[in-house]
Amino acid sequence: MKTVTIDLPDSLDTEEFEIKMLLAGQLYERGKISLGQAAQLVGISKRSFIEIMGRFGFSMFSDSIEDLYKDIANA
Repeated sequence: MKTVTIDLPDSLDTEEFEIKMLLAGQLYERGKISLGQAAQLVGISKRSFIEIMGRFGFSMFSDSIEDLYKDIANA
């Protein structure tokens, strides 16, 4: 796994968990990482990630019409 160091302003009142959730949620929604990888990035289980991601404005469901057609075909 890669390590990234980010310098954040002292005035930013946020916790490490929140930053990790925001990053993991974005990467997951963009299809850059899997659900399991997103959960691992945050340091929680897949189930916990699924349960929490809605609070951060992320969805498990794709907005892509192509993905919708694939889902229908595989139903």
